[in-house]
Amino acid sequence: MKRIFLFLLTNIAVLVVISIILSVLGISGNPNDMVGLLAFSAVVGFTGSIISLMMSKWTAKRSVGAYVIEQPRNETEAWLLNTVQNQARQWNLKTPEVAIYDSPEPNAFATGPSRNNSLVAVSTGLMNHMTRDEVEAVLAHEMAHVGNGDMVTLTLIQGVVNTFVVFLSRLISGMVARNDDGEIASGTYFMVSMVLQVLFGFLASFVVMWFSRQREYRADAGAAKLVGAPKMIAALQRLKGGESQLPREMTALGIASEGKDSLLSTHPTLDNRIARLQQMR
Repeated sequence: MKRIFLFLLTNIAVLVVISIILSVLGISGNPNDMVGLLAFSAVVGFTGSIISLMMSKWTAKRSVGAYVIEQPRNETEAWLLNTVQNQARQWNLKTPEVAIYDSPEPNAFATGPSRNNSLVAVSTGLMNHMTRDEVEAVLAHEMAHVGNGDMVTLTLIQGVVNTFVVFLSRLISGMVARNDDGEIASGTYFMVSMVLQVLFGFLASFVVMWFSRQREYRADAGAAKLVGAPKMIAALQRLKGGESQLPREMTALGIASEGKDSLLSTHPTLDNRIARLQQMR
C-alpha cells in the first residue's frame, strides 16, 4: 500500500505543481469561462503524462541501471535479442531496445513513447531463475504491451482523467468561493481547488488502476497466443512469492503482481491471471 500511495501522491503532486505554476503566470482557468477552463484543465492534465511518456525509456534505463544490448557479449544475450526480434516481427513492429538490469528479483518491463520506439528490459534474476521457455513467455507478455500500445493508451487515459480532475475541482471551487456580489474570492478559490484536486485525483486513480489491471490480462492473452498458454502459465507460477522491487514510478510497468486484489492494484493477482489463461487452453 505504501508503494501505491506514493505512486498516487506523485501524480497528484504533478497536477498541483503545474496548476500553481500556471496560476503564478496568470493562467488560472477562469470558472466563468467554461471553454477556457476546459482548455486550461487539458493543458494541466496532459502535460505531466506526455512528458513522462516522452522520457519513459531514458527514465527507465536510469532508474534500474539497465544495459542495452547492442552487440551481444555472450550466448544468453544473443538468445535474448534474437527472441525479441522474432516476436517483434510477429507483431510487425520495429525491434525494441533490449536491455538487462541487475536485480535478484525476477521481473521485466516494457516502456517507450510509441509502438516502434520502445524498450524491453529483463532482470538478471529473471534470466537466472527461469527456464528459457518461461523467459520467452515473459518477453511475449512485454511485447504484447508494446504491440497493444499500452504505454500510449495509459498516458491518454491518465491525461483525460487528470483533465476532468482539474476541471471539476476548479468549477466547484468557483461556486464555493463566489460571494454575494458574484465575485470569486481568489484565496478561497485557490485553496478549495487544491484540496478538491487532491481528493478527485485519488478517486480518479481507481479508473487508471482498473485499466492497468485489464491491460495485464490482455498482455497475458497476447503472450499466450504468441508462445502458448502453458508457457505463460508456467512463467506466472514461477513469479509466485515475489514482490516487485522496481522503483515506485515503474511498478505498473513490471510483470510481477500484488499479493491480493484491490481497487488500487496495478496488477491482478497471479492466481487470477493464471485462471484466465487456463480458460484459453
